[in-house]
Amino acid sequence: MIVPQQASPTLRAFLTVGLFLASLFSGFAASAQQAAPSLPLLFDARERLARPDLSSLVRLRFLTSVDFPPFNFTDQNGKLSGFNVDLAREICGELEISDKCQIQAIPFADLKDALAASQGDAVIAGLAVTPDLRRQFVFSRPYLMLPARFVRNLAVPVDGKTAAALAGHPVGVVKGTVHEAMLAAFFPALKAQPFDTKDSLLAALKDRKVDAAFADALQLSFWVSSPASDRCCALFDGPYLSEHFLGEGMTIMLRQKDSVLTSAIDHALAALSRSGRLQEIYLRYFPYGLY
Repeated sequence: MIVPQQASPTLRAFLTVGLFLASLFSGFAASAQQAAPSLPLLFDARERLARPDLSSLVRLRFLTSVDFPPFNFTDQNGKLSGFNVDLAREICGELEISDKCQIQAIPFADLKDALAASQGDAVIAGLAVTPDLRRQFVFSRPYLMLPARFVRNLAVPVDGKTAAALAGHPVGVVKGTVHEAMLAAFFPALKAQPFDTKDSLLAALKDRKVDAAFADALQLSFWVSSPASDRCCALFDGPYLSEHFLGEGMTIMLRQKDSVLTSAIDHALAALSRSGRLQEIYLRYFPYGLY
């Protein structure tokens, strides 16, 4: 998944609250002129998942962190905010247990142990699903996939609208990452140029030392819309999804014994997807779109 195990420290460092809020408000005018970005459906609209009886549930405690904007962070007023926080509240509303719901932020490194020790009931914080975690916990169905995307320098002529048009153009990628491996597997004909860091990659793209780059759509979508890019570049083609390279997507982690609660959360996620409320949350935090 794009949010690697440890929820990508590089990504968290890049997407600070300041950058998120600045890019969110600075790009609304441009975004409004484009078609509203859409969220791919992860649930079959015809599927109806039964809602288990939660009448005996005393409370539902969601655990998250504050260092992963725009998913979970403390806003300028000191309030816990973000995509995951809003989604947790919507899940509770859909299950009609809002009065029993709590959302608590703790250090990211403590989330797994806190859940295992029953200090919370569900973790919604962008943990990557790994074989080791699957041996200890259960996971909801994915509610968001974070794809890979190309971004290109707008000053460079590109003859076409698909990745094939990048043949013959140097395409930057951060070496040693899943995106480097994915680029080689999906697009072997493209001329990859590796960089040591994400910052050096984006600087090279802005300075036209490479014509395009291949990386995490989340990072790229905020960068192209922020002052840092100086409007040099735009997302191009895609999105590209791969469970092999990018993981299973964003999920909610629960204790293995809580199968009823897991089923209830899956029911709520499916209902939110069908009703469009999941899309509303997505647009609230990703006005430029990932897809």
